[in-house]
Amino acid sequence: MKRKQQEHPLAATACQLRSGQSHPFGALKGFVPLGAGEEQIYRQLREAIPVLDAAVGKLVRLSGGFSVHCRGKESQEKLEKFLREVPCGRGQVGIDCFLSGFTDSLLIYGRSVGEMILDRGHLKAVCWGDVTQLQIVEGENPLDVELWGPDSKGHMGALPYQHLLLFSTLNPEAAHPYGVSLFRGMPFLADILMKIYATVGSNWERAGNVRYSVICKGNEQLDPSAAQERGQQVAREWSRAMEDAKTGTVRDFVAVGDVEIKVIGSDSPILDSQVPVRQILEQLVAKTGLPPFLLGLNWSTTERMSTQQADILTSELWALRRTVEPILRKICKTYLALEGLDDRVDIQWNDISLQDITEEAKAELYRAQALKYRAEANEGGNQ
Repeated sequence: MKRKQQEHPLAATACQLRSGQSHPFGALKGFVPLGAGEEQIYRQLREAIPVLDAAVGKLVRLSGGFSVHCRGKESQEKLEKFLREVPCGRGQVGIDCFLSGFTDSLLIYGRSVGEMILDRGHLKAVCWGDVTQLQIVEGENPLDVELWGPDSKGHMGALPYQHLLLFSTLNPEAAHPYGVSLFRGMPFLADILMKIYATVGSNWERAGNVRYSVICKGNEQLDPSAAQERGQQVAREWSRAMEDAKTGTVRDFVAVGDVEIKVIGSDSPILDSQVPVRQILEQLVAKTGLPPFLLGLNWSTTERMSTQQADILTSELWALRRTVEPILRKICKTYLALEGLDDRVDIQWNDISLQDITEEAKAELYRAQALKYRAEANEGGNQ
């Protein structure tokens, strides 16, 4: 008699978003914007251009950081402990890890998906998934959407536990339920940039590994067989001299007759790529909303973040926070409700500090002085 294997407590609600399938790698050159079919292009953009990868990472880190406030003391303590210790998959623990992965997918693909995993009526884990494996289907109600994913046989169908899924879009359009990626509009410029980099690499490979042209003149009077024999002899001696040069041995090349040696391609200069590369990078960086020097692009020796740039970047980060805040509130309310606690919760984001502390202190001092002078002027007028 074989004993039945004990089922895992989470087997009934297995994670719906973790699959072993992987997307093939697309090509930038053949990109055509077709609604929600450019996920592969966006993934390649991030891997091919380090500046874009750094921009996404900085936006994710700058937009994170929040605290929760509940009505009751017990709710506050349990919720804070849950948010610190909740498993998120892939070896990650804590709601901040979930928020980082969720926001990362939101920026790259324009949409992100997550899942709440229950065990015996309690919320035990929260994870994010690969949104490129799913399809979004609008329901009969324009406010409802369904997430479809592949089953064990690879057929697409509605996932069974829709109420446990977390879905959010970035700047959605009316044409389709998919959001808009941060990388939209970049593939054309990125294709040009990759061509420049590939050409620079090819040119430097040729310039660094020099090719020679050896011409032996004065063979016009020889018969063809003798000319061919002399040419082969010159080629052998030249190859021997070059091989000895690689090993560090000095060897002279000796030939009979008028021999001319030139470096192939030495007459053609290498094109200056600084101006076109900077023009393209300016367009790409402008799309991210980050100042260039935050991405390591020091185009000016005195470049620093101005007050206007800081305000614009702060507004972009707050817009990103407003997009993910409903997801965090749903997680908190679900946990508190399943624990039988008061589910009224407020999310308070940490302040975004992009300016120097000294400048902020000066601004506060000036405001305090202005209030003081205004109060003294009012008192003098009343007397």
